[in-house]
Amino acid sequence: MGYLKNLEEIVNINSYTKNKLGVDNVGNYMSTWLLELGFKQSVYKRELIGNHLLFSSQKHDGLKILLLGHNDTVFPPNTFEGFAEDDLWVYGPGVCDMKGGNIVALESLRNLYKKNKTIFNIDFLLVSDEETGSDDSKHLTSSLASNYDLCFVFEAAGENLEIVTGRKGVGTFTIYIEGLAAHAGTSYLKGIDANLEASYKLQKLSALTNIDIGTTVNIGKITGGIGANTISPSCELLIELRFSTNEEKERLLNSLVEIVNTSYVKGSKSHIEGSIQRDVMETNESQLLLIKKLEEITESKILSEKRGGVSDANIVSSCGVTTLDGFGPFGDGDHTKKERALKSSFDQRIEMMTKILESFQK
Repeated sequence: MGYLKNLEEIVNINSYTKNKLGVDNVGNYMSTWLLELGFKQSVYKRELIGNHLLFSSQKHDGLKILLLGHNDTVFPPNTFEGFAEDDLWVYGPGVCDMKGGNIVALESLRNLYKKNKTIFNIDFLLVSDEETGSDDSKHLTSSLASNYDLCFVFEAAGENLEIVTGRKGVGTFTIYIEGLAAHAGTSYLKGIDANLEASYKLQKLSALTNIDIGTTVNIGKITGGIGANTISPSCELLIELRFSTNEEKERLLNSLVEIVNTSYVKGSKSHIEGSIQRDVMETNESQLLLIKKLEEITESKILSEKRGGVSDANIVSSCGVTTLDGFGPFGDGDHTKKERALKSSFDQRIEMMTKILESFQK
């Protein structure tokens, strides 16, 4: 398990998304290791976030495969840092989300190169802003996606080593409400209460949630008003939408427009800003056929699951590329100071991915 030394090296580097120096340092390590395998590197330089990196192999006839990962993590400097291990687990920021997954991909490629002395039709994209929504990299990922037939994403495996065939879509929006300030004691009726308007909209928005089909609408933050003696002249609602089908996405977006354009408090005005960050990744027939093929290749049963959380798999999948996620190690506690990954799952995932990639080199 010498690859755990490589994992230790990059986990010990703080790569909080906004820590450009740290994210680029992790990228430098990955670059050194991947260039040794004959890949050519394209660097998409960024000023405020880490550079995105694409590692390209030779191209022959046959299916073109994209491996996808990210170098950033969620922890600012001096909050959760350092690598640790015991007999069963490794601990630290990114061990499962997803520096551990990147190491699985790297070690599988090393195995491939060691056996064949070459790698073809397999590229590896490492982005730098996944943890903040891929607002920059999603445009790059989308533009590259059409070059590939298959995509394997190295987010963490499920508890029973499931891969991921479906992920909810997500959108983030802010509703800005304009009212009219007035003295609450002497001129109450002259005011237009933006906070009151927000309360009506909040109830309408919350009613859009349908847990049975995986739809949630969360009003995560409300900001409004001046003080207790003033009718609120403005209010903002920060909203997140999550949905499991494109049909639900359209329902939510249409309902948002209706709620924003309705003035429940006479005289109030509203507008909305925001967007869908990642479209839904829906389970489809091409995925199921691919899983059957991978089971034949690996001579093992491959379990699958759907998740409420999003990843860059959403982006590639929405471009029509057959995409499977969850090829990293099993871990838990991600996005907390208890993040860990199971050592034995690294070997399982590396063995699986080595066999899979090898089958496409013929």
